[in-house]
Amino acid sequence: MEAQGAAENPTAATEASAPATATAPATADADGATASAAAATAAATSQEQQQPQVQPQPNAASSTSLQQRPRVMARDRYNHQSLGASLNLAVKQTRVLMVGAGGIGCELLKNIVLAGFGEVHVVDLDTIDLSNLNRQFLFRQEHIKKSKALIAKEAARKFNPNVEVVAHHANIKDAEFNVSWFGQFKIVFNALDNLEARRHVNKMCLAADVPLIESGTTGFNGQVEVIRKGVTACYDCTAKETPKSFPVCTIRSTPSQPIHCIVWGKSYLLNEIFGASEDESAFDHSSDADNAQEIAELKKESEELKKIREAVGTNEFPQMLFNKVFNKDIERLRSVEELWKSRRRPEPLNYEAALSQAAEALASKDQVLADGQRVWSLEESLVVFNDSLDRLCRRMLQLKKTREPSAPEPIITFDKDDEDTLDFVVAGANIRSTIFGIERKSRFDTKQMAGNIIPAIATTNAIVAGLCILESLKVLRGDYGQSKEVFLTPFAPARLLAPDKSRVPNPECPVCGVFHTSITVDLSRATLNDVVEDIVKDKLGFGQKEFVVNNEVGILYDVDETDNLAKKLSELGITGSSFLTIIDEDDEDPFVNVVVSIQEETLDDQEKPVKSSLTDCPEIPRKPKKSAQPVVNGAGKQNGKHPLAAAPEPEQKGVKRSHPGDDDQPTKKAKMNNSAADDVVIVDDEGGAIVIGDD
Repeated sequence: MEAQGAAENPTAATEASAPATATAPATADADGATASAAAATAAATSQEQQQPQVQPQPNAASSTSLQQRPRVMARDRYNHQSLGASLNLAVKQTRVLMVGAGGIGCELLKNIVLAGFGEVHVVDLDTIDLSNLNRQFLFRQEHIKKSKALIAKEAARKFNPNVEVVAHHANIKDAEFNVSWFGQFKIVFNALDNLEARRHVNKMCLAADVPLIESGTTGFNGQVEVIRKGVTACYDCTAKETPKSFPVCTIRSTPSQPIHCIVWGKSYLLNEIFGASEDESAFDHSSDADNAQEIAELKKESEELKKIREAVGTNEFPQMLFNKVFNKDIERLRSVEELWKSRRRPEPLNYEAALSQAAEALASKDQVLADGQRVWSLEESLVVFNDSLDRLCRRMLQLKKTREPSAPEPIITFDKDDEDTLDFVVAGANIRSTIFGIERKSRFDTKQMAGNIIPAIATTNAIVAGLCILESLKVLRGDYGQSKEVFLTPFAPARLLAPDKSRVPNPECPVCGVFHTSITVDLSRATLNDVVEDIVKDKLGFGQKEFVVNNEVGILYDVDETDNLAKKLSELGITGSSFLTIIDEDDEDPFVNVVVSIQEETLDDQEKPVKSSLTDCPEIPRKPKKSAQPVVNGAGKQNGKHPLAAAPEPEQKGVKRSHPGDDDQPTKKAKMNNSAADDVVIVDDEGGAIVIGDD
């Protein structure tokens, strides 16, 4: 094949056989092309000394071809020109972490490798779903059900093979990703879609003292911010909206919307049969005292379900469960007259009667399961309910079979990308909706509602990912004064991108308003008393102060709780990825909370089982003193005047007012003033452009 190719292109053959000479062009790039050219020249010179010189015949075509042949250009030439030599070199030597390989993550990973960052680690627990393919462009049809992190790694390497990409198909909250692991990175990028994981990464970056670039999108809106310990506000410096919860009696007794039935299937029925317990975050228990009798009845129903749970895997199980939740429980609700004075009474279902009418749906079960966009009928929902129950039962029995004797009882929890649990929730919610006369939903719609999926726009993800890279360049330069909190608001009247100065840290923030330190612990020997005496009292300087030692579970030590002092840290559930929080109980001038990260290491028997890198007692900041509240005279008046009338608001200049049609605001908003008439967002135009110096 090679000989044939050379015959078809005589010019190429001539060039391939021509000896290299000292006049051959060389490019001095990072790959050492100059050294290779020098070696080739030396070899050619040696060959010329051993062989007689032959004068080449003039060849006009060959000469022209060599003259027109372009020089080999270094891959990062344009980056070098745009960023300057020093910043481009810093980029090539930087190791970064990207958490999340979804909508923003795909765009961001592509940008990271094209920018030439030397090494990037990607962490994502999720697998690829069909619904991802419209915006997560690194993935294809054949990648469905495969790891997002692993596939993203293979796809991204094609953009720039000089960048090392390391994929972790794992949960970022796993113990292996501890503080010291985070500390190996120069920058961390967040490309997550849930509050809990964002808070965890924020906490770890603060403990490891690593800059974090946080990003998020919701529909057409997006936001990027830089989080740097002690310099900018962290993710938890401002309160976040708590997940919406529903009154337990509404969900369990009087549903009126599809979401009520979906939450019932996801957070109650699935957990009672296959999970650990009721998902408290989905329910509002504030009115339990007002409905004490109904709450007592609901608890009895839960106890009955636990008994039915013992029949998992038997032939009678589907009918037992159906008749319990869709017949017996409904009959009880119908008997409570005061519940239906202004509502439609639910209609209980009989399992055998419903199943007898589902013969046609049963025959076309595969087509029903394959169609996630269509709303299933009652009969089709029953078929899917039984089929998903069968799948879940087989999974549960297998989990129990392979469980270690010392391991806890296995559970199955809801995951929007788990077809078994999703089908169970969809079918159960649709059957319950039919009973209460509520609109049924398709699997596609239920997945969005149960998974709290925010609408994603590919263009929004791309813009936000680009902003992340621009902000990362400022971080590498250490120019936090130019870093911005940038909002993408396409429906605002002023501009598409609205930069604002990075907010300063909140001194009362429970996450970044603390003092961080770390200790090395030999878990095979160290006790809680070792930590209290050698670290807290001695190294940290608490001395005779009264203080409390907490971990993620609760209080481990205080002046009245000393039972744990003699216990080993391992007995208290403390591992190499745990945190301890020291709370000063001094009423006059208390220290801020001290967060201690645990690093496990086997220490010599002659050494103490705990040690700290601190040589001197650190200067732990004090908690800020709360300012006195102003005295208010009269109802709503201060010194005889209404508070809003005390100082007239000056006319705002350079502000961007909210647009009447701009309903979708970013998840995290810019600073809002207290005007009762309009919410205004203060925009600082000074230094809004992203400036990159050319060295």
